Amino acid sequence: MSVPPEMQLRTEMQVHPELLPAFESLPQFPDPYEDIEATREGFHKMLAAFPADRTGVSSERFEIPRADGSALTVEVYRPEGGADTGTGQDARGAAPEGAGRALPAVLHFHGGGFALGRSLPGQDRAAIALCRELPAVVLTVEYRLAPEHRYPAGVEDCYRALEWAAERAAGLGIDPARIALTGKSAGGGLSAAVALMARDRGGPAIVHQSLCVPDVDDRVGADEAAVDAEEDAEAVETRVTTARDIQRAWRHYLPEGTAEAEAYAAAARATDLSGLPPAYVLVCDLDPLRDAGLAYARRLMDAGVPVTVRNVPGAWHGFELFAPDTRVAKEMTAHWTEQLRGGAVSGGGMTVAD
Repeated sequence: MSVPPEMQLRTEMQVHPELLPAFESLPQFPDPYEDIEATREGFHKMLAAFPADRTGVSSERFEIPRADGSALTVEVYRPEGGADTGTGQDARGAAPEGAGRALPAVLHFHGGGFALGRSLPGQDRAAIALCRELPAVVLTVEYRLAPEHRYPAGVEDCYRALEWAAERAAGLGIDPARIALTGKSAGGGLSAAVALMARDRGGPAIVHQSLCVPDVDDRVGADEAAVDAEEDAEAVETRVTTARDIQRAWRHYLPEGTAEAEAYAAAARATDLSGLPPAYVLVCDLDPLRDAGLAYARRLMDAGVPVTVRNVPGAWHGFELFAPDTRVAKEMTAHWTEQLRGGAVSGGGMTVAD
């Protein structure tokens, strides 16, 4: 089923004027799940063609054992020079370089529909930028991907990484009182879920959760998916993320036959949001995830959780990847970074929107 011309025209009319050139040049995207390995390979080739600038940042990869004998990979990015851990030892028992007080930690969960989006080793641009600008120790988590590994594999990996970071805070140069979570899209959904898990399991304290265009509700796109099923529609290529794309990702993430997601899969399903860490919720005007993100933010507020909300007008899901040099993209990134700095670096619970 193709997008009706009148719908496409309406979308173009709503796009922020500064973003319109990027919008008009957007390529068509096929169903990424038709050949998920090819999709991942193409994504990694694109990343390899544009290596990240690691100036001022070093990183090290660690393997965390799982109960089944496999290993979860976590990459730890830190400002060069490191921080004084107070113990004179790093995570492996060796003396770290540099001196200074322990740094806040940010666990960064990548997006990509729970199925792709993992950066190449040492090349996570968001982690590198946060490491420099906050500054902070940033941990990227290579959680197991769907559809080979469906829920709860990915979110349990993310929670295990949080436990590991807290357990080894001294060796990693981390201040255990200043651990924050962040992620975009699926990564935002995982951040929300890990915050719930930490509360319910009595896990490590989280000082801040930064949810960027978060995918927190498996019901997004359910009506559109039902229409597709009735019309026996084939997957079509689209220029921007649609509600049907969101529903497709959920179908590949949740266990087959799931009628209603659990709260640790879709945080919007949680009935009690009290006692969660202060939150920042970023949404984009033309994103099918917008309304669910705003509804989750409102429920957090109603539960007494301090929340800052930011909406990017005239922007679609992932617009900053195609228009990184625009004022709109730069302002969005700056606001997200400043809110994360306020929540994680200073350990403050309440943030104030611009």
